[in-house]
Formats: sequence, structure tokens, C-alpha cells
Amino acid sequence: MQRLHARYPFLEAARDAVATEAVDLATVVEQDEAVVDRARERVVAALEDGETGQPRREARVELLSYPVARVLVSMVEENILVRKYARAEAATAYDRFTADLEETTELKSVESTGLDLETLLSEFDLHDDVRETSDGYRIDVGTYLPLAEDCWDDEWRLVNRALADGEVPVSEAELLVLLQEAIRSRIEDGLPFDVPEVIATALEDEEAEIREVLADLELTREIDTVVPDLFPPCMKALLDQIQKGEHLPHHSRFAITAFLANIGMSTDEIVDLYRVNSSFGEEMTRYQTDHIRGDSSPTEYSAPSCATMQSYGDCVNKDDLCERIPHPMAYYEERIDDADDDEVEDWRDEGDEGQEASGD
Repeated sequence: MQRLHARYPFLEAARDAVATEAVDLATVVEQDEAVVDRARERVVAALEDGETGQPRREARVELLSYPVARVLVSMVEENILVRKYARAEAATAYDRFTADLEETTELKSVESTGLDLETLLSEFDLHDDVRETSDGYRIDVGTYLPLAEDCWDDEWRLVNRALADGEVPVSEAELLVLLQEAIRSRIEDGLPFDVPEVIATALEDEEAEIREVLADLELTREIDTVVPDLFPPCMKALLDQIQKGEHLPHHSRFAITAFLANIGMSTDEIVDLYRVNSSFGEEMTRYQTDHIRGDSSPTEYSAPSCATMQSYGDCVNKDDLCERIPHPMAYYEERIDDADDDEVEDWRDEGDEGQEASGD
């Protein structure tokens, strides 16, 4: 097994190398502790650090830990873990291939562990879709759109690109980011999958550890989309109480305020929700909201986990998704990701209807 395959395990050649060796994964997870330990580390590091941890010296251990890591992700079967794992593997690959390309640029010989740009483009069947120009590259718009789909900055929006003749101009740095997205998409594709019982049984302890790490994390991202119909039942119930002008206990008020702040609502927007309460005090409400948001404190607070919501007595109206989700933010993120475009209409964009819904 080559170092190149261990360094870039998502390559088709790496998959072929494993197949050629006729590796029995069930035997590996039962007998090769080093591979299993590295696989667990890949997944835990993806959750905690957004990368895949320190690679092992032995190429076989490093390469085989990749399919075993995919097995662990599939056993946990949480969408947010799938996304975080794929992004971490892609981020690690990006760091490695950009370093390889720098070596090539400096006219140093690229060793067998390195990749060049042409090889990367060919790996993802992009060679015919990307053309080098005097000031960068141009990529077919049909190829650009899916690759840039998860790039959130405005600069990636097609309306902000000089589209011409069905091609989108990109710099070399931007092309490398798009290649990172191609890697992420490949890694995420097919996850989770059904794991044979004999393999799942051998990895029960590693699965349990990953679930614990997942439950303890602050599972938030830059969502900035407010769709109450997609809220987890606990937050939907608390929002309903606010809209009815009911008094919330401190822990409930903290939970819904932190949740609304985490999904992108501003202090003004959150304060306006509380105005319907007969005991509303703007100064105190604004102070508390700014504190939770981290504007007037050193910490930006996250919404409580499901376990904490249960201890508060705020976990209500549980549905099937609640049974396998450790955090309200993870619930909302999954509902947002699974919803059709016409279901994801930001509450704040609904004009008068949105104001009526908020009790104004």
C-alpha cells in the first residue's frame, strides 16, 4: 500500500489498492487495534477539531483506518456527524494537496506522496470542465454550481460572477476550494450505509465513545435562517408561550433566547418577541439577550443540549427525530437540510405575516 493512498484515501486508486489486497474488514476491526484506534481518532478529531488527527507512520494503518472510520460514522447514523466528518477529511486533504502544489510551484520534485493539479482534476472528471486562462481559470457553470453550493460567502453566488459563454471565472485559490468541495462530496456520498452485524459488534465501544463526544459538543453552525415550523418541538413550544405572552422560567427563557441567537436572530428581533409579555422590561431583556449572544460577555452561549432540556422539564412533544438527536441545534439543522426550498422561507422575510406571527 503506497503512502500516496494513505495520504489521500478518498482516491479511486486507494480504494482499488484496498480491494487488490483483498482486505477483510471484519478481520481488521476484530484483530487490528491500531487501525481501529486510528479510525476512532479520525472521527473524534473531525467532531472536536474539524480535522482528522495525526497520521500514522505505517501506510497500511493510515489507509485502512479510513474505511473503518466510515463504518463508525455509519453506525452512529447522525447527519451532523456525516457532514462534520466529510468536511474534516476534505479539510485535511486540502491542507495536504495545497502543500504538494506549493512544492510543484517551487520546482521541487514531488514525491510519490504528493498530488498535482492535473491529477486532482482528472480524479473528479473535471479536466474537460476547467480551462486555464492568462489570469486564472474558467469552469463550466454546470460544474461550478454544485461545487459552490456549500460555499456561503456572497462572492461565490453566481450573480456576483462574470459569467460568460457558460463559464465562470475563478482564481487558482478558488479552484482549490472547489476541489476541496469535490472531495467533501465524494466522502459524504453513500454515508451512512448498512454495517454488517459482525463488524458493528466489534466496534460497539468506539461507537459509544463517538456518541458521547457528539452529545457533549456545541452543535451549532452559521444557519441564519428562522423557520419556526422546522424548530424542534421543545423550542416550538417555548416560542408559542412567548407569543401568547406567558411568563417563562429563567431556564426556559435562556434556552429559547440562546436558540434564537444561535440561528441568526439579532438582539432587536429577539427583544421584539418578548414585548407581548405584560411584565416586559426592554432594558433587562436587551441586557440578557446581549449577554447570551456574547455581545456584552466573553462567552457566546449555545442552546442547551437535549439532556439539559430534559432536566429542565422543557423537553416536550418529542417526535421520532428527537429520539436520535442529541441537541436542538442538530435537530433544526437536519430539518433545514432535509426541507424543500419552498419550506425554507425565513420568518423575518414574510413582512406583515411575520409580524402577525410574532404577536405585533
